[in-house]
Amino acid sequence: MTLTVRAPAKINLHLGVGAPREDGFHPLTSVYQAVGLYDDLTVRDSDGWSVDVTVADWMDRDHVPLAGDNIVDRAAALLAAHHGTAMLGDVHIEKAIPVAGGMAGGSADAAAALVALDRLWEAGTSDDDLLALAAQLGSDVPFALVGGSALGTGRGEIVQPVEDAGTWWWVLVPSPIGLSTPEIYRHFDRLSPEAPSTPPMPEELLAALANGDADALAAALHNDLQPAALDLRPDLARLIEAGEAAGALRGVVTGSGPTCVFLHDSADAARATAGELGAKHDVVLVTNGAVAGAHTVSYV
Repeated sequence: MTLTVRAPAKINLHLGVGAPREDGFHPLTSVYQAVGLYDDLTVRDSDGWSVDVTVADWMDRDHVPLAGDNIVDRAAALLAAHHGTAMLGDVHIEKAIPVAGGMAGGSADAAAALVALDRLWEAGTSDDDLLALAAQLGSDVPFALVGGSALGTGRGEIVQPVEDAGTWWWVLVPSPIGLSTPEIYRHFDRLSPEAPSTPPMPEELLAALANGDADALAAALHNDLQPAALDLRPDLARLIEAGEAAGALRGVVTGSGPTCVFLHDSADAARATAGELGAKHDVVLVTNGAVAGAHTVSYV
């Protein structure tokens, strides 16, 4: 048997961050959106276990964790242990989601692995159990299963789909220089000593999604980690200014960065902004959302 599962990148339309909990995690109130930039994961029957990765030609292969240290290996081990079955299969990942870009590419791969291996092993894992396993792998993995637009709470792993009446057009500009997520959170703590224990709900943003109102959504985009990211990387502030000057309704850092995303009210507007930003940036991507979560695209 051979099957391929496709999983999308995520962007944060809203990321509210609270003060660290006793377990060290920060409570989050996040609104995720899955966008049309994907990693494809293909699994085949095998008497052993292997993982290999190919990347888009604009990515640095050296930034991808090696087999044995890949979140896909951990997902497979967790699913196999859950069912008491052998961890068998040949896995190939084709990456098009920026690596270490704050777009949950690793989480997408983990979600794709859970879905693909569940089918390959004919395990019949329930949706609830898949979500529970996903939450053990990382805060963004459950959303990669769910897709669409969704509200994330807890440390981001408790995911609830939200009403979304729009088709949203985005320009994405990854950075060749990464940002450390732990360092971003440490810097957030330094900059925000009065952070609340529970971040508030983004009611205006949720209403903008439900109404399909691009201008209202642009006004409501928010990321509590952005000041920390811009403080550490002033070049990202200049990029946001350039994108908005080129015609974007709004630009923000997504997640812990360093990818910046720019909202537009049409595909033509997004392409125009991408054309201008492409003069100074090697990689500029145009995509739309919201799209489905991890799903099978071929099965032989």
